[in-house]
Amino acid sequence: MNTVILACSADPPAALRKFREKLKLNFPLLSDPDFRVIEAYGARRMKSFLGKSFLGIVRSSVLIGPDGRIEHVWEKAPAKGHASQVFERLRQRNS
Repeated sequence: MNTVILACSADPPAALRKFREKLKLNFPLLSDPDFRVIEAYGARRMKSFLGKSFLGIVRSSVLIGPDGRIEHVWEKAPAKGHASQVFERLRQRNS
């Protein structure tokens, strides 16, 4: 599908390395402790839990086309089953 997959997290590199090994991921995980990339894509915003508001990271996926433009954004992307949603979008784009 001629696609590059990257993941971004505020976690430190050592934690991401362990996570990548544990889940046997075959794509890079970017450590962004200063939230520069995370904020650039709008994934850091106010959240609420148990009646309290806080600034947090919303699990999101962004599909960037070959021309560098954003083609699709999945906000609040679920961990389970989300890869198939992205794959389907890629399949549609490439057909």
